[in-house]
Amino acid sequence: MLSSTLHSTSFSPVLANVPSYASEFFKESNLSFITTSLFVATIITGLLLWFARKATTNMTLIPHKTQNLFEFIVEFLFGQVEGIVGAKLAPKVFPLLATVFIYILVSNWFGLLPGVGTIGWGEGTGTLSVKEVHFALLRPPTTDLNAAFGLAAAMFVVWLYITIKEVGVWGFIVHTFGPKGGLKGVMGMMVALVFLFVGVIEIFSIVFRPITLSFRLYGNIIAGENVLHTMSGMGGFLGSILAPFPFYFMELLVGLLQAIVFTLLSTVYIQLSTAHDDHGHEEGHH
Repeated sequence: MLSSTLHSTSFSPVLANVPSYASEFFKESNLSFITTSLFVATIITGLLLWFARKATTNMTLIPHKTQNLFEFIVEFLFGQVEGIVGAKLAPKVFPLLATVFIYILVSNWFGLLPGVGTIGWGEGTGTLSVKEVHFALLRPPTTDLNAAFGLAAAMFVVWLYITIKEVGVWGFIVHTFGPKGGLKGVMGMMVALVFLFVGVIEIFSIVFRPITLSFRLYGNIIAGENVLHTMSGMGGFLGSILAPFPFYFMELLVGLLQAIVFTLLSTVYIQLSTAHDDHGHEEGHH
């Protein structure tokens, strides 16, 4: 009776391949934007806010464990950002860069929790067979290309705002297309044409930054999830536990590295577009 009931059910719980998309909780409605990745993003944001509030409430000169960890994270990240963009710009960009780094790191590691991305509902026989899930209950934000692109687009907007605020529109144009070296005459004109061409290439590179940032993050994390699932399907029950175990450590490292790469590239982009031409300033001073 139970077997016939399961076979007659069109949707049944399965343990399945990691889907490359986030499922909608309320399809064909005004709430269709609420996806499984958005749900997890809300959970992660709530956890980070709770941790930050707990660490900064009743702060003392001799910090408690949560405060000590929070201060260590903030001081370490601020030192890294300051070393790239400088002491003047670091306080302006650090809050967002640190938040993005921590958010991406937690999102990446959240996907390593057992069942995340692999347990859900799909068409099947009702057994715990390995197949593709049609509705994964939990999807980490960084395994949703929409969320990854949203993070990259937000960083692009911040980069543009900081750049225009620091050097101005004309300063950005000169910095991108202006010739360097101070050469004059025919050689100066040739160099100016070269830098004009380089500036056009740079504009194309800037436009594609959100795409490269998001695809790099999304591709590495979704690939890691699929590797873990593939290994878990090898060697029967015992093999499904032991085979993916070493890869968990690798994915912990990959999750950290991808958070670093995303934040580091965003920081470098800001530094490159806001760096002043010290040589030019020295010549003007003399």
